[in-house]
Amino acid sequence: MSIEKQIEAYFLTQPEPKRSDLKELHRIILDVMPQCRLWFLDGKDESGKIVSNPNVGYGTHKMRHARGGAREFYQVGISANTAGISVYILGIEDKNYLAQAFGKDLGKAKVTGYCIKFKTLGDISVETLKHAIQCGVEQTSG
Repeated sequence: MSIEKQIEAYFLTQPEPKRSDLKELHRIILDVMPQCRLWFLDGKDESGKIVSNPNVGYGTHKMRHARGGAREFYQVGISANTAGISVYILGIEDKNYLAQAFGKDLGKAKVTGYCIKFKTLGDISVETLKHAIQCGVEQTSG
């Protein structure tokens, strides 16, 4: 099954309004990153054990490991969680950057080093989220 079909199937497993919010986020991120590589991780490890929520990724960058080495991974990701939706903006060096630069303008969201969590898209400023994604992508491109 193609990555696009896996992503669509994943979205269809989500209840409304989360399903519609995920589809809209997908569209928004593709508008910000139109030529990006798409990823779908089903949340299972090599043995088939569930180790995380499934997630959709966008773009690519070299992710450095704390113990050395690096691997290719996505720049931006989205995932449904029990409380709503998480948006991951990976590879930003300063772990306080997202919260300091965008936290107060996002609306009802929890912002950590690389994750923005919210219940619904209606709870946040979509324009601020788009700006955070653009800034994160700029920091991890090239």
